[in-house]
Amino acid sequence: MPPDPHPVTSTAGALRVVPMRPAHAPAVLDVHAAGIATGLATFESQPPAWDEFDAGHLPEHRFVALDGGDVVGWVAVSPVSRRRVYAGVVEHSVYVAPAARGRGVGRVLLERLLASARDGGLWTVQGGVFPQNVASLALHAAAGFRVVGTRERLGLMTHGPLAGTWLDVVLLERRL
Repeated sequence: MPPDPHPVTSTAGALRVVPMRPAHAPAVLDVHAAGIATGLATFESQPPAWDEFDAGHLPEHRFVALDGGDVVGWVAVSPVSRRRVYAGVVEHSVYVAPAARGRGVGRVLLERLLASARDGGLWTVQGGVFPQNVASLALHAAAGFRVVGTRERLGLMTHGPLAGTWLDVVLLERRL
């Protein structure tokens, strides 16, 4: 594999960001499950099976953060539509393991994703964040995402500390 054209620097020590591979699947799904358990990351109550995750995310734009050999976070994108006019628009997800939060892992993952998206001809990366997820909103603002709106009472949280609560979703985008 050729050297990564986007080297990663971080305050997270020996952090490396590499393309996500099937060998990372168990750890990626564990990090996803930990995010779900917070009740601040998604309406989903459990991570998908790897086959479903793999099929739903573009392979050229998904990465893991490794601290030593351990997966401490991941980022990936999904197409927003099959329509050709939206070929350059993707929706992203970024998750960081509990022990790695606050160490810059999310920042370097988003930086790597945005560079990959730009190099790959994508023009918009969008996402949705619960307003209660203050850390994620701050991360996205620092990465140049802007708020384009809020979907009010989009869904009922079924797990975590917000179970039984209807939640808004703040819509974010980064134009490349």
